[in-house]
Amino acid sequence: MLDRHIVDVQSRFLRRPAGWLAARGVGADVLSLAGFLAGLAAALLIVLEAFGPALVLIMANRLLDGLDGAVARQAGPTDRGAFLDIAFDFFFYATIPAAFALADPAANALAAVVLLVSFVGTGSSFLAFSALAAKRGISSAAFPAKGIYYLGGLTEGTETILAFAAMCLWPAAFPFIAGLFAAAAFMTTILRWWWGWRLLSGSPS
Repeated sequence: MLDRHIVDVQSRFLRRPAGWLAARGVGADVLSLAGFLAGLAAALLIVLEAFGPALVLIMANRLLDGLDGAVARQAGPTDRGAFLDIAFDFFFYATIPAAFALADPAANALAAVVLLVSFVGTGSSFLAFSALAAKRGISSAAFPAKGIYYLGGLTEGTETILAFAAMCLWPAAFPFIAGLFAAAAFMTTILRWWWGWRLLSGSPS
């Protein structure tokens, strides 16, 4: 819901540092991997209940995720880069609820399971639509620089990171935050199913 409103601001903010990195031979795939490792380290810190440092690494993950795309646009995007970007993101998103469940199973496990199920709904509907949109030659006007069709909804990347930040700032409220976000994610899934039903009806032209 919020991603389309910040993409231009993010692009302008990251253009100069991305140019500096590209000029020194730092590739987009290296940044993707560095961001992914930062996200995994954040999950480990959550398991250890070091929530403040974990939040710092979650923000580092997002910064590197933005930089990899900015570098790719300057050096030339690749299918491999688009694949790594989305694959790493979806795996990282799943590690955060799992980490809270491991940190306090009695309090957090049920809410984490519900949230992870909602992530499966949003992720599978996102990827299924993207694959069929590519087959039909459908492009996204809102996100023309994305490597795959970017189907929006109530819970996009920005909302997910805001929820993760709230969880780290108020870890005792994880069940409430996770439940609230899961409800929004389930609604996003239903909306995407409906959009897919309508937009993909009939034979490809």
